[in-house]
Amino acid sequence: MRAWRVVRPGPIDTGPLESASVDVPRPGPGELLVRVRACGVCRTDLHVAEGDLPVHRPGVVPGHEVVGEVVEVGPAGDAPAPEFAVGDRVGIAWLRHTCGACRYCTRGRENLCPQSRYTGWDADGGYAEFATVPAAYAHRLPAGYSDEQLAPLLCAGIIGYRALQRAALPPGGRLGIYGFGGSAHLTAQVALAQGAEVHVMTRGERARQLALELGAASAQGPADPPPVPLDSAILFAPVGDLVLPALEALDRGGTLAIAGIHLTDIPQLNYQRHLFQERQVRSVTSNTREDAREFLAFAERHRIEVTSPVYPLDAADRALADLAAGRIAGAAVLVV
Repeated sequence: MRAWRVVRPGPIDTGPLESASVDVPRPGPGELLVRVRACGVCRTDLHVAEGDLPVHRPGVVPGHEVVGEVVEVGPAGDAPAPEFAVGDRVGIAWLRHTCGACRYCTRGRENLCPQSRYTGWDADGGYAEFATVPAAYAHRLPAGYSDEQLAPLLCAGIIGYRALQRAALPPGGRLGIYGFGGSAHLTAQVALAQGAEVHVMTRGERARQLALELGAASAQGPADPPPVPLDSAILFAPVGDLVLPALEALDRGGTLAIAGIHLTDIPQLNYQRHLFQERQVRSVTSNTREDAREFLAFAERHRIEVTSPVYPLDAADRALADLAAGRIAGAAVLVV
């Protein structure tokens, strides 16, 4: 099968990805073999390719926003019988394993499990014609969306949903969004559907225009102050310098959630300007399967408009280069 592998982690213009012909993977006990139809292009894929995230699996196939069709069900082994059958449409997301027994898993915080493993980092992902997934971590998908529209929901949508929860936005509150790529443009729609007033700070005229088209009350440059004090903010851009203006934009008691798995260094904070008056900063680490189920159910009840420039699988390296350069408005998707 055709696949892309990360062979030389480094800046995207140095060619860290290599197109290869590899064997079709075999599903293990409790796993599904999925024929990939579409795979979202996530900034985390870029972090894996460029080496911002340490190598977990040399030569890994990136991609963790996979929509496809089950073509084989692996042996049961010790795993429960899978709830999926050959022919089902299924989603593969970032989280693919937790231990189920540690204090985090037993408290409903499996996203913090020390033994967690991830698609496209610890195991081969969806920049390929086929991929496997443990059935217990596969997702049923909402109706009414195409494969290309569904793919970004499986990470950009899910992690944005968790970030919105971590941001502790009060009902009818004012939310600031820093960066307006794949995850942010979905999260903004969730917040708007919940009655929030949304203000967007981002680079790129196309991204600012998209924000306004989706219903944002304002859109300005990435470090510009919003027109009103914010109750909550989410930082999607992996730029530590933006933590300071985001904190300054918060009203008293406001919360900043940092949504990325990678962030450049944060400059020195000034306590009075950035944290006093009970402003707080929260990180976001992966998501739980319950987050995914809640968000996908929300997407079935509330139509989410997914802006998804489409690239063929053979152009995965170009899609990542466009993402790195800020040339993508919305969430890019590879189609197989």
